[in-house]
Amino acid sequence: MDDFIFFLGGIPWWAWILILLLIIAFSDIFFNKKHTIKHNFPVVGHIRYFLESIGPELRQYIVANNREELPFNRRERGWIYASAKNENNYEGFGTDQDIFSTHYIFINNAMLPHKLPEGHPNIKNSGLIPSAKVMGAWNNRKRPYRPASVINVSAMSFGSLSAKAIESLNEGCKLSGAYHNTGEGGFSPYHNKGADVVFQIGTGYFGVRDEYGNFSMEKLVKMVQENPQIRAIELKLSQGAKPGKGGVLPAAKISKEISEIRGVVMGKDVISPSYHSTFSDLEGMVDFVESIAKTTGLPTGIKSAVGKLQDWEDLARIMQEKDYGPDFISIDGGEGGTGAAPPSFADHVSLPWIYAFSDVYKVFQKYKLTERIVFVAAGKLGFPAKAAMAFALGADIINVGREAMMSIGCIQAQSCHTNTCPTGVATQNKWLQSGINVKDKAMRTNFYFVKFRKELLQISHACGYEHPCQFKTDDVDINLSDKNLAKTLATTFSYHKDEVNFASVKQLLDCPHLGGNLNLKHMRKTEEAID
Repeated sequence: MDDFIFFLGGIPWWAWILILLLIIAFSDIFFNKKHTIKHNFPVVGHIRYFLESIGPELRQYIVANNREELPFNRRERGWIYASAKNENNYEGFGTDQDIFSTHYIFINNAMLPHKLPEGHPNIKNSGLIPSAKVMGAWNNRKRPYRPASVINVSAMSFGSLSAKAIESLNEGCKLSGAYHNTGEGGFSPYHNKGADVVFQIGTGYFGVRDEYGNFSMEKLVKMVQENPQIRAIELKLSQGAKPGKGGVLPAAKISKEISEIRGVVMGKDVISPSYHSTFSDLEGMVDFVESIAKTTGLPTGIKSAVGKLQDWEDLARIMQEKDYGPDFISIDGGEGGTGAAPPSFADHVSLPWIYAFSDVYKVFQKYKLTERIVFVAAGKLGFPAKAAMAFALGADIINVGREAMMSIGCIQAQSCHTNTCPTGVATQNKWLQSGINVKDKAMRTNFYFVKFRKELLQISHACGYEHPCQFKTDDVDINLSDKNLAKTLATTFSYHKDEVNFASVKQLLDCPHLGGNLNLKHMRKTEEAID
């Protein structure tokens, strides 16, 4: 027994532990003025706070079942991880979903699937799916843009995400032909790794602001001229997690590099205004969008969450009267959000994507404007079946945020706002970032996008279509209410989407405005690795 006793000054190890516990108990009873639990239950009370701090991890990995955890359950995360690692993403023994639950969707397959002719670009379902619409074609922009991928990376800023995370996503987008939205934090060196870029302008005008924080067209033009990979510009009006509230970047996450890119001071929280200073009404916003598009030559669109529909009626009317306006519209669902937001906003302000999109689409359909707009959808749509549903409602492109983060290692720790992200994805802590292997994570992003598109294509072919843009609103059923009545999306939301002008995928790939710098040789290598 003596061999197992450690002495320090003649005192056994267990006595030192007992002394430490007595010191903690003494401190809890006589000096703790903030925590009643620690005061009333010294020592033991600390266990309660420790278990609370690791609650999300306990629920995700031990307590919750496969379909229970939110915002993404274990099955959804598992599919993303397996796809990104190029592992088996199938499941066996049938679905474990409650297929009679409200809002469960059913995709109506054709009796005979679509058959691809020999020599077709997707003969092996390789995942080549360019956008069926061209951004800026209707408004005759100098540099129209056809995204080479129907799934792309949504707006996530450098600052909110780490340098290595941004770099991994950008290199992965380059490999897969997807575009990368910068988010409102400015264009960083880590967005400059070869992928097409959509530059987002938020209310803080980071990266394109003058010394007083006002928008600078001169800086924007200079940036676009020096970086030809910037293919479109997105004006952010609001985002799903916190519409009507400006973004917040805590001082702890602001490095010298970030302060220089954004044009802000260090040591102080960066709080974006909730409104734009360059315009005060919808007509002014439309004119501002048009001035950016004409000056830069790039397709310019808007991103917004959806609430009051009268605003969208007014926007459509103004666009019809002026005969110009946004080239694309990104509809962000209220269930979205990659950063920090007050629970009251994240839980209750703005509509979920399916209600938001269907309401807005009907407005633009009423004014006969759907043909000139590329509709971008975002809000937990990073799964093939959900994407098919989105296309059936009228979406042209899908943007993914948190799903893309998971492809490079995010574990849904829900600590994006604390600068303590354990995977290094959403932190500026150099040590936590050091575990990210950019080349490996870039390849995982590539595999996630390619396998996503491949499965979406297979669903499209199963329904008799060559491209997901051909989905109709009658092709998907959705369960309604607690009576488990399934009706088509057309019946549920009272409209049929307008037909998209589509001939063939080959024609899309031959388009002179096609982006993505598609490396077909690499795509074939990815295809072979997946097969």
